[in-house]
Amino acid sequence: MSSFFRVLVSRSKNCREIWRSAHGGSGRRLKSTGEILNSENNIVGSGNSLSGAVGGRECGRFPPLGVSGSSCARGGSFRFLSSAGPRFYSAAAAAEAPPEAKESSAARALTFVGLLGASAAATYYFYPRPSKTPVVEPAEEVHTISNWSNTHEAKTSVYVQPESLEELENVVKIADAHKQKIRPVGSGLSPNGCGLSSDGMVNLALMDKILNVDQEKMQVTVQAGARVEQVVEALKPYGLTLQNYASIKEQQIGGFIQVGAHGTGATLPPVDEQVVSLKLVTPSKGTLDLSPESDADLFYLSRCALGALGIVAEVTLQCVPRHRLLEYTFVTNMKNVQRNHKKWLSQNKHLRYMWIPDTDTVVVVQCNPLPEGKESPKFKSLAPDEKLKHVREFYKQTAEKYRLPKVADSPSPKDTESHPVDEKAGMWSSSGAATEHSPILSEQELSELSFTELRDVLISVDPLNREHILNINKVEAQYWKLNEGYRTGYSDEILGFDCGGQQWVSEVSFPVGTLKKPNMKDITYMEEVMRLIKTEGIPAPSPIEQRWTASSRSPMSPASSTSPDTLYSWVGIIMYLPTAEEAQRKAITDGFEKYRKLTQSRFWDAYNAHEHWAKIEIPEDKEHLAWLQERLKKRFPVEMLNRMRKELDPNQILSNDHIDHLFPE
Repeated sequence: MSSFFRVLVSRSKNCREIWRSAHGGSGRRLKSTGEILNSENNIVGSGNSLSGAVGGRECGRFPPLGVSGSSCARGGSFRFLSSAGPRFYSAAAAAEAPPEAKESSAARALTFVGLLGASAAATYYFYPRPSKTPVVEPAEEVHTISNWSNTHEAKTSVYVQPESLEELENVVKIADAHKQKIRPVGSGLSPNGCGLSSDGMVNLALMDKILNVDQEKMQVTVQAGARVEQVVEALKPYGLTLQNYASIKEQQIGGFIQVGAHGTGATLPPVDEQVVSLKLVTPSKGTLDLSPESDADLFYLSRCALGALGIVAEVTLQCVPRHRLLEYTFVTNMKNVQRNHKKWLSQNKHLRYMWIPDTDTVVVVQCNPLPEGKESPKFKSLAPDEKLKHVREFYKQTAEKYRLPKVADSPSPKDTESHPVDEKAGMWSSSGAATEHSPILSEQELSELSFTELRDVLISVDPLNREHILNINKVEAQYWKLNEGYRTGYSDEILGFDCGGQQWVSEVSFPVGTLKKPNMKDITYMEEVMRLIKTEGIPAPSPIEQRWTASSRSPMSPASSTSPDTLYSWVGIIMYLPTAEEAQRKAITDGFEKYRKLTQSRFWDAYNAHEHWAKIEIPEDKEHLAWLQERLKKRFPVEMLNRMRKELDPNQILSNDHIDHLFPE
């Protein structure tokens, strides 16, 4: 690793301290207004190196990255104190105050010299000297940072969190000079961990300000580290909101746009299309202000570029008036979907299908603007306990069937053996059941779990047993039947969706005609997927989520199209990772990879389907990797992307193995 800098990250429930060191330093102390940074919290390098100092920053503003490390006693932040800057000066320089008055008298000059010498001697022998800041060696402690599903992790000692544009520019400038990798990473929510790098990372969680709200243009300018939910809250007083939302709102805006996140709605594009301008910090060209009026080609390319062209520092987003939605959820079947799909696509602003494998059940969720003064239709709604009663009963039956241990019991071999699997399970003949089951949940514990939490508990018992998963899917189908009805709320409240716990997911996007003339390939695709699950005996959990978007002008978007009328469908298959048990997680991971490869080989080329950038995994075998690289070249302007990477980031400090494998030069 370059000697550019080393970072130690310490995080506890209440705080994180970030220390950065540049070794080979002179040991000078830096002093700011009313504050001297002593050797315990100031590590200074030589020349124009930057030093990190502990400051005060609320910990609740950190992203949900998994960061391991020792605990700390107070909140921390990362900021730069330049040894050459006007705000800071060295203690040694402050101590020097040579007189500028010249004496004409030799006697006065001698007297002055004598006094100066005596003063210097007294200072040298009696003035308390600060301890010398030691030269800092490379950090011995390496911290592990993981994504939210804990499916990918990176061990690194270089993790930078600047607080301002100036600090970010300094980080990029010096990193480039030393060829030190600083891969941009957001909230760590991407299932494939595409922002992680063991060579070094930069995170903008402390650059989270709302910079401006233009109520007339209905636009908001934010720093890229601001989370979606922060932006939503900031827009409320202005009567504005974002055009659309993904399932969650914890993403940093920078990552939100860079991976091409999306919600659902046949007339609504992915979120990168909401970007009207952005500020991009690049290693070789400095900070670029991009918009359709200023270098349009680079602007559109950089809106969805996976952080490979530069670090997005600021974003201006087009907003819409804040509005209420009426959500209608109902359960139907495949034939009814086939009959009504075209009508539902055109009549509903937001439409989502949740297909439940191995059943003829499709959950349909339709959302439309609720006119001012209009109330939700009246319907009979069950109490939450009534909706979950059958799920809890099924858990008790499962506990008895699998002989789950009671709290006070020590599990015996008989308790922990796997239940026999379906003989027709084929390649999924290994059930992946836990080697040691968790104790039976009490009535109180059961009552505190949501449906998705209960589903995780049930799946963990035997996650690759097809019969077991099929029974859980039937329970889920009944759950949604009991949840049919309406609800109202503002769009940011309604459009979110509980995706469940840790998971593997593969989501693809493919064209399905236009809104005026949908070709029904989206429904044909789902028919084939459901048939595949049955014929191959895949223990596929629920739901398989299907959504739609309009096209994007960003050439690297999975929904990019030269025709603005093109309609895209997005379909995501899933397998949950309900426990931390390593053997079980590996079995599920292997099972999911088989599931994913089957859909890939059977359908992707036939439907021109391509994976979401945050969910595409790098193949381990060279042949499959070469196939993927060639496929990406045919769909996306990879040559143009690499040309701009070479121009804007010639030393490739913003890349990681993931980017390099997807887009080899």
